[in-house]
Amino acid sequence: MDWRLWAQKNRVELILFAVALVAYLLSSAGLCAHQSLAPHFVYQADAFLHGRLSLTVSPPNLNDWVFENDRWYVSFPPFPAVLMMPLVAIFGLAFNDVAFTIVFAALNVALFYRLARTVDGDRPEWDHALHALLFGFGTLAWTCAIRGEVWFTAETVGVTLTLLYLLAAHEAKHPLAAGLAVGCAAITRTPLAFSFIFFVFEAWRRDHRFRRLALFAAAVVVVALPMAAMNYARFGSFIEFGHSHLFANRVNKQVQEFGLFHYAFLERNLHAAFTRLPQVSLKPFKLGFDGEGLSLFVTTPLFFYLLWPRDKPRLHLPLWLTTALVAVPGFFYQNSGWFQFGFRFSLDYTPYLFLLLVLGHRARTRAWWAAALSGVAVNAWGAAVFNRFY
Repeated sequence: MDWRLWAQKNRVELILFAVALVAYLLSSAGLCAHQSLAPHFVYQADAFLHGRLSLTVSPPNLNDWVFENDRWYVSFPPFPAVLMMPLVAIFGLAFNDVAFTIVFAALNVALFYRLARTVDGDRPEWDHALHALLFGFGTLAWTCAIRGEVWFTAETVGVTLTLLYLLAAHEAKHPLAAGLAVGCAAITRTPLAFSFIFFVFEAWRRDHRFRRLALFAAAVVVVALPMAAMNYARFGSFIEFGHSHLFANRVNKQVQEFGLFHYAFLERNLHAAFTRLPQVSLKPFKLGFDGEGLSLFVTTPLFFYLLWPRDKPRLHLPLWLTTALVAVPGFFYQNSGWFQFGFRFSLDYTPYLFLLLVLGHRARTRAWWAAALSGVAVNAWGAAVFNRFY
């Protein structure tokens, strides 16, 4: 296809990408000018380029690294590092992970528009473009986009892979692509492995269901086997990414006592996800946030509308079930996501929640607009204040 025809066909996606990219770069301020303080994926990419699993040099700090058998390792699932490899090959260990993350965050806005158009093609373009912008600027996607750092890069790339997965899994049209996408998502953010259930729902209602499921499973295995081998070579377990071996980390004591997942962490994480409010001081007036996070209903007030959707289309149950399976492990996890503006683990399932908003067909009342604009204002505040903590 001629590039001009391609650009015309994808003009809305290109405009959304450009708008989001500029807005994220501007709100990142000075952070995007240099590498972040947690460039774990850059160091992992460098190790891969040298044919190693352990780092080629000592890490730049001691925050969330693993020291095992006299070697330094990155404990985070490595797919973002794989994506960085060509760029690290060019720029070396100084590669800018902040700019890398911003590009993927801007891409997510365009991808959400494409997904909404695919799933609900009867609505006008402007309506889906509005939802895409609200997805990019009325959720935690904004604050996770602008800092780089291993935690936020993983969240952002995880959203990219989730959106690609949903595009491929819709009506089970592309089982191999869906399997590769969800497999890569799982080795970016491990809870995303549970999103496999969405494809199962989609495949079960189609003809040749078992063939589709087999192709999907085969693609997942292609990704899972080398990841399992890598884990075993490093830590002697096929499912151990290394978080149980973190060096000099503040959570080590509670991990030793309770493990990575335990009921003891549930109350704290539910509070961070749903009920934690901004910190307000009146004399003098000061507005702040807790590093454990803010309620999802504060950062994205539109989520209130999920409690009473106007419509419940075919995808209503699959999307909610997938959301639940992806979300629940995080509520029992030893870490709430500290340090963060909002409950960042929710970004793993925000694409599903926002797609539910699209399919709910709520009328654009004054209350709806107030909720939407409030979310943008809250996250603009978050982008302004969160990037000062550096």
